[in-house]
Amino acid sequence: MNSEALLARIRQNESLDANQQRKLILLLSWPAILAQISVTIMQLIDASMVGQLGTSASAAIGLVASTTWLINGLCQGIVYGFSVQAAQAIGARKLDKASSLCRQGMLAALFLGIPIALLGALISRQVPLWLGGQPEVVHDAGLYLLVFCLGLPFSLLNDWAVKMLQSAGDTKIPGLVQIVMCFLDVLFNALFIYGLQLGVLGAALGTALSIFCAAVFLMGWVYLKNPYLKEKSSFRFTRGSIENAMRIGVPISIEQLISGANYVVFTRIVSTLGTVSIAANSFAITAESLCYMPGYGCAAAATAIVGQAVGADRVDLARQISWRITRIAMIMMGCSGILMFVLSQNLMAMLTPVVEVQRLGARLLRLEAFAEPMYGASIAIAGILRAKGDTIWPACLNFISIWCVRIPAAWFLSTRMGLIGPWIAMNVELNVRGLLFLWRLKHAWKKGPALV
Repeated sequence: MNSEALLARIRQNESLDANQQRKLILLLSWPAILAQISVTIMQLIDASMVGQLGTSASAAIGLVASTTWLINGLCQGIVYGFSVQAAQAIGARKLDKASSLCRQGMLAALFLGIPIALLGALISRQVPLWLGGQPEVVHDAGLYLLVFCLGLPFSLLNDWAVKMLQSAGDTKIPGLVQIVMCFLDVLFNALFIYGLQLGVLGAALGTALSIFCAAVFLMGWVYLKNPYLKEKSSFRFTRGSIENAMRIGVPISIEQLISGANYVVFTRIVSTLGTVSIAANSFAITAESLCYMPGYGCAAAATAIVGQAVGADRVDLARQISWRITRIAMIMMGCSGILMFVLSQNLMAMLTPVVEVQRLGARLLRLEAFAEPMYGASIAIAGILRAKGDTIWPACLNFISIWCVRIPAAWFLSTRMGLIGPWIAMNVELNVRGLLFLWRLKHAWKKGPALV
């Protein structure tokens, strides 16, 4: 049975045995994992291309990377606010409502994204100075952030389309499009960085243009091809959809703000350790993100499976599948952590020719490999809880683990151990976070599903 047939069994109140549940999880997660891997490889290639320009160019992007995550994260709540509702509406077989929620989500993403993009563009030159960047990297960092902000509306449209298709159980098309987007990014980067010799600015332009192409295609697919979302319906906002979107999305935006602010503060701590440490930190984070992909793939599968099971009011099945998704994510990310430990030196050598940066970054990757299984649990469970409509707890747990464990420990250890210290703090915090999320999943279903 394919994924659509298995999802139909959920909507029609038919049983799924353990093997069918595992098959459905893997069928939906693998396309998302491959897409995430391709996106990460795109980031690796970006970093490698920029790395050939020298340590200062790499440090410029690394300096504002945390700010781009923060801005993008703040906008994610609105995307999830409507995609979770759409998944539950499809599970309840209310296709008119799902189609309308899809359209409302697109408008909401634009209404939020455009003002934030303009504000970000206005302050893009000052942000690198606020982060304590070295004089040789501030100019390029500001240009990179400027282009990112101007392209933010299309980035949000891309995220909206991906999340909406995933909520409908389609992970293949958005996955394939993200892979094509990566190839386009490489081509555009080669043109702008080397052909037109725009350096760091060229890397930003190449990424923005590739995202634009992906967003346009996926918008067409949502409105013309997907059987659950293409139905003609109103773009008009309804009170109920807005209230539910706020209830789901605001905690997610707060959660992303907590995580994004953490990266900003973490970068600020690292920026005091010198250009080599900034570059090694940036490269190591990019390389490590390859390990995250199984967790995010399982979280994408949870969007459709758990969301539709909740919409169909099948709490027992949703609970069973939630634990299976979590176990699969932990096993996959444990395996990816082993690979990262073994290939740490090779990964860093792909990103930078600077031997000193390679050695330091490889040490960071070997250290972080031991946190991957528990981090996988937290990523998958966050996706499960979002699909259920439970978004307050992930925000609270992230706040506890990040601001009560990671940041204080990173600041304390940085003054005594250099860059190794903050990464030890990160390792400890990710393990603590995984335990907290496992505790929450154990108690999440006692009051039944959170229908929206």
